[in-house]
Amino acid sequence: MILNEILLIASILLISAIIFNKIGGKFGVPSLVIFILVGILAGSDGILGIYFEDFTLAQFVGIVAISYILFMGGLSVNIKELKPVVAEGSVLATLGVFATGIIVGLCSYFLLDLPMLECMLLGAIISSTDAAAVFGVLRSKNISLDYNLKPLLEFESGSNDPMAVFLTLGVIGLITGQLDSLGLVFDFFKQMLLGIAFGYLIARGTAWIINRIRLEYDSLYVVITLASVLFTYSFISIIGGNGFIGVYICGLALASMKFVNKKTLIKFHDAVAWLMQIVMFLILGLLVNFKDGFAYTKQAFLIALILTFVARPIAVFLTTFPFKRSLKEKLMISWVGLRGAAPIVLATFPLTENVPHAMEIFNIVFFVVIISVLLQGTTIPYFAKLLKVDAPLEVNHDSVLEYGGKDSNNKMIEFTVADNAEAAGKQLFELNLPQGALVSLIYKNGEYIIPTGSTTIEPCDVLFVLMDKTKETQVRKIICTEKNEEA
Repeated sequence: MILNEILLIASILLISAIIFNKIGGKFGVPSLVIFILVGILAGSDGILGIYFEDFTLAQFVGIVAISYILFMGGLSVNIKELKPVVAEGSVLATLGVFATGIIVGLCSYFLLDLPMLECMLLGAIISSTDAAAVFGVLRSKNISLDYNLKPLLEFESGSNDPMAVFLTLGVIGLITGQLDSLGLVFDFFKQMLLGIAFGYLIARGTAWIINRIRLEYDSLYVVITLASVLFTYSFISIIGGNGFIGVYICGLALASMKFVNKKTLIKFHDAVAWLMQIVMFLILGLLVNFKDGFAYTKQAFLIALILTFVARPIAVFLTTFPFKRSLKEKLMISWVGLRGAAPIVLATFPLTENVPHAMEIFNIVFFVVIISVLLQGTTIPYFAKLLKVDAPLEVNHDSVLEYGGKDSNNKMIEFTVADNAEAAGKQLFELNLPQGALVSLIYKNGEYIIPTGSTTIEPCDVLFVLMDKTKETQVRKIICTEKNEEA
């Protein structure tokens, strides 16, 4: 009977989180805050009064959830957009995280009544931006950033959790006497190299299996990728590498490869990533004793201000110096320093290791995350417009392009009409498209329309053409040729 009640409550919490997220979205409240608030309302201090204080279970769920979120973060990356920012993102994800942790740790020493190492532990825990928070805000709020900022920020948030994990576990090792400074440096390079190398190799193996196993049921390919994520994290962690960087590199490598049912698998893992976010945030919300934690809001507020207005900007300005970013770009990168579930999950590590002042650190981290998301997450669109780094929104036409025909010779291709295209201003019948090419849909002025022969083609229209793939070059020339090319 208790099992049935648990399942009932779990289902109600999941549905409630999605409904409240929809309502909160209209007011610009980030998903993370909604999910955690639902957890708090269901917790010991909330309406349902559910008592939950299993930090080990919360840590386990958090690790699994972050693994799937990081994997999806890598899998959904546009490799062409990523290449120009890999070096910059890598520096931000390593040296930037290290600098942020040091600055927050030093400032905390003067603000909190804690020993230096415990303050450094606090700095390490909140040193990285959070993949779930950054992906959620940048993708769900219809934000488009110019100057390669969006791929940079997403790459940084997806790849900097491993550095924060390493710093957190390293400082815990120093506090408990299990590590020394020299061992910490060696451990860093070992974890990163093993994580990157085996993450890539496992991705190659996963793609090879998917392409050659030829399963009778397409749904079973999903099982392969689900197992691959768990195998990647656990295997790399067991051999002494960083499992988080491993799963992110695995997803990133798979994004650059061709394999069977790729679009379907990406959509499935997007849903898994959302489920993991909801479950993780709900559990973390249940875990917090809000009444006890409220005593630390003053310290958390001061540390959140230092993190947002001092530590993050200094780290960004120092690490992006060689990359010739403008002032407004650096300010935007500094502002999108969202903290989320990863720091809260990392804050459970000191609790399970019985580190002194662990509960105080956990409560401070929790409120720093809430303040960070409320302050930065809700203002990113306005900040982007203020700095003039926002870009026109790009409409995702993936669902339209997924033509389900089994004839491998046919495919649906989108063509965008340029301002000075020869096709602009003509009626559809005047294009004289070759036989075997049909304009089946046009995206015009924010709406999809079914065209007729008299439909006028205008600049910025997106034409979806179902065609024999041998006709693509000919059709592209007709639709995309610009007037100055003919002159």
